[in-house]
Amino acid sequence: MKRATKKKVITKYATHPKDTGSPQVQIAILTERINQLSKHLESHAKDNHSRRGLLQMVGKRRKLLNYLRLNEKESYEDLLKQLKLRK
Repeated sequence: MKRATKKKVITKYATHPKDTGSPQVQIAILTERINQLSKHLESHAKDNHSRRGLLQMVGKRRKLLNYLRLNEKESYEDLLKQLKLRK
């Protein structure tokens, strides 16, 4: 992920001006990286090393989403709508 893209994601989902590590920001960054890697794997289907990294990122995002769901329900629901993770 490019630095400029990451900064845009951080500023969009930050809870306060210096926020870089809240669960919302981490989930948003992981979602952006997952989307980019998914596009990569569409054209490089046999890239198993990247596929493994993708699965690890999905697992990490799932854990962060579970944490957010248990501790900050409203924030969790808002984030799901913003990132369009549920149908």
